[in-house]
Amino acid sequence: MRKISNRGIPLFAVIALVAFGLVLLPGICQATGSSIDPQANQILRKMCDYLSNLQQFGVHTQNTLEDELDSGHRIDLDVSAGVIINRPNKLLAERKGDLIDQSFFYNGESLTLYNPSDKVYATEPAPGTIEEMLDMARDSLGLIVPVADLVYRNAYTLLVQDVTLAVVIGKSVISGVTCDHLLFSRPGVDFQVWVADSGPPLPYKYVVTDTGTLERLSISTVMSDWNVTPSVVDNQFSFVPPKEAKLIQFIPF
Repeated sequence: MRKISNRGIPLFAVIALVAFGLVLLPGICQATGSSIDPQANQILRKMCDYLSNLQQFGVHTQNTLEDELDSGHRIDLDVSAGVIINRPNKLLAERKGDLIDQSFFYNGESLTLYNPSDKVYATEPAPGTIEEMLDMARDSLGLIVPVADLVYRNAYTLLVQDVTLAVVIGKSVISGVTCDHLLFSRPGVDFQVWVADSGPPLPYKYVVTDTGTLERLSISTVMSDWNVTPSVVDNQFSFVPPKEAKLIQFIPF
């Protein structure tokens, strides 16, 4: 199967490429001219600022990864994920779908990846903040957490690196919520985001298309069940292995 390239793709996009499927992009938008609609940038910044200021949140994501078989036939692979964040140092993510069945625990001291279907888990010491843990998990272990964009406090800067086009497409209704539909383009990738046009500026859909390949495959994420005041307890972020679970070592990606 030919997978979508992760080259140049913004955050909370590549949901299914590796263990938790996202890629981080540093940088800042340098684009100027009529191809950049200030309103599109303003809506995106408002969304990112709101999310970065949340102390806690929970969200469900339904992710569809377009793929192409060697025969040339296109297929969709689906993964659902639930994520709970408690800043500055607690994260729980659970994913189920065609590609993976995993739970990811981070409690400020260690991170653990558990595969319940295989009854195996791996644990590593981790830094003391979510952002530091995400960097370490990505760089040392090849693990990327779902919706990582929503966790990093500089998400806007990460998303708009090298953007050459920013457009407000119009209004759309996603899961019953009226949203502003935005399109951004950068070398090798287009991404779309749908942001609630009233109330909290939450994202409800995100689509990334790899324009650097002939297949132009996309990854779509629909977000629902946003909860900005989830009930959390510290012990839910710490993994307690079942009696039958076997401890193994992380295999770096």
